[in-house]
Amino acid sequence: MIRIELDEQTLSRTRIAISPLLETVSSLWLVGRAPAGLSWPFTDWVRRVRDIPVPEPARLHLQLPKRMPDFLAPMPLTPAPTMEEQVELLRRTPAEVIDTQLGIHYPDGSLPAPLRPFRDDPESALDRLADGLATWWDAALAPHWPAMRAALDEEVLLRARALAAGGPDALLSHLHERIIWERPVLTLIKRLDQGFTVTDSRILLVPLIFSRGGLLCSTDDRETQMVTYQARGSVVLADSPAPAPDDRLALLIGRGRAAVLRALTTPSTTTGLAATLGLAMSTVSEHLAGLQAAGVVHRRRAGRRVLYGLEPAGLALVNLLGEDSARTEFVS
Repeated sequence: MIRIELDEQTLSRTRIAISPLLETVSSLWLVGRAPAGLSWPFTDWVRRVRDIPVPEPARLHLQLPKRMPDFLAPMPLTPAPTMEEQVELLRRTPAEVIDTQLGIHYPDGSLPAPLRPFRDDPESALDRLADGLATWWDAALAPHWPAMRAALDEEVLLRARALAAGGPDALLSHLHERIIWERPVLTLIKRLDQGFTVTDSRILLVPLIFSRGGLLCSTDDRETQMVTYQARGSVVLADSPAPAPDDRLALLIGRGRAAVLRALTTPSTTTGLAATLGLAMSTVSEHLAGLQAAGVVHRRRAGRRVLYGLEPAGLALVNLLGEDSARTEFVS
């Protein structure tokens, strides 16, 4: 888990923005790092772009860990920048920013080979990366951007209303099932185990269609802490409706329990499961009790919340029953 302690000044400066550039980078991770059995609603889009070559400079984002210097995918500076504006911002990254961030991530000076050009010839390296990302955007994302932008605009509107009506607490408390707000700590449910305190800064929330449930936390900029999360509306990437859950897992344990078990490939609360699956809380609780009694699901407390996740037996059950069981997973 990543635990971010926020002071009042930072909390009062919470903002929301969209980012075509971060969507572009996340889409590369989806294509290059996602398992072969990628689930709906991303399967149709991945099938369409499989034959589009990823430009070599853009492959940098597939060669580095996701915990990388922020200058490689700069955060948006305005609420709704264009891809062209963000690409230009990337090109104009000051050399001192690159040096500072490389020093933070690699204090011993031992850089991975793909990052050395940014130290030795930053202007040329930035131009190559910007051109590569722009080329991938034009081929793989630009045709879908009008629909994506409409979905993101709706997401931002919903979040902005929550912020205006109830303040940052109302916004952060219902952001995502893997984000827990217990004042003054914002907890991101991730495999990393980190904690830090943010003072006199601001929080920038960036919803991503291509997040696929992943959460990014950007900390290199002392003035802004960025957190990304899965936006509603990723269904715009699909050509077909969600597959019916009649598969071998459903035949074995029933549709409801199969849906809960598949959804728990990402740990979740009862409330999160109910919202994602469209089931009543009481129904989800009943399924969880049965799955826990069978030894395929565990529960862990995170502050005042209870998270459910898969035991190794549960994960094996989902995996061993093949693509039919995995394909209906949907991150809303």
